[in-house]
Amino acid sequence: MADRILVVEDEEKLAALLHDYLVQEGFEASVLHRGDQVEDWVRTHETDLVLLDLMLPGKSGLEVCKALRAGTGVSIIIVTARVDEIDRLLGLELGADDYICKPFSPREVVARVKAVLRRVKRGDTPQDSGLTMDDSGYRAALSGKDLGLTAVEFELLKVLVAHPGRIYTREQLMDAMYRDQRVVSDRTVDSHVKKIRKKISAVLPDREIVHSVYGVGYKYEW
Repeated sequence: MADRILVVEDEEKLAALLHDYLVQEGFEASVLHRGDQVEDWVRTHETDLVLLDLMLPGKSGLEVCKALRAGTGVSIIIVTARVDEIDRLLGLELGADDYICKPFSPREVVARVKAVLRRVKRGDTPQDSGLTMDDSGYRAALSGKDLGLTAVEFELLKVLVAHPGRIYTREQLMDAMYRDQRVVSDRTVDSHVKKIRKKISAVLPDREIVHSVYGVGYKYEW
């Protein structure tokens, strides 16, 4: 059975374009142009993923996302026209599965939709990837091999792998790494990520699992 995608976009031409691309890729796609129609639709139609624009008539995408997260298990990809707005969205911890910035190519959207649905179907956990985290010893092992992480690196990686695919800003990661609220540069996160990647590549040289998200931060994705 085809996965069911709901496109919520008030720009009718863009909505139609996304609909056509999704259908061509084998999805069952539907379109709504108003935010205040989404919750009733999801309650009465089986829906696997909502592609949700933020600027909508009737009800904002932020309000819709909060309502869907509170009352359903549907996957959500938020679409925004501003890169800098993603920091605010992440700060609100809406729980969206991914974020896409306009302008984008329809092919990119289809690829993101497929990636989110793959994660949901696999039920990704650190164990699925061969990555294990031992809180008591601050020890992370990949395919049975100790990565040799420092305590700070362990805390950073632990946050990322707890929610595969979720994007974290540098500020959020700093809060997790340094619970004593010390003042450090956000580039400190970049330095730790670089070290973590180097240790992972020593075990899996052809695989990247900690991904950079341009202008935002980082995410874990197997």
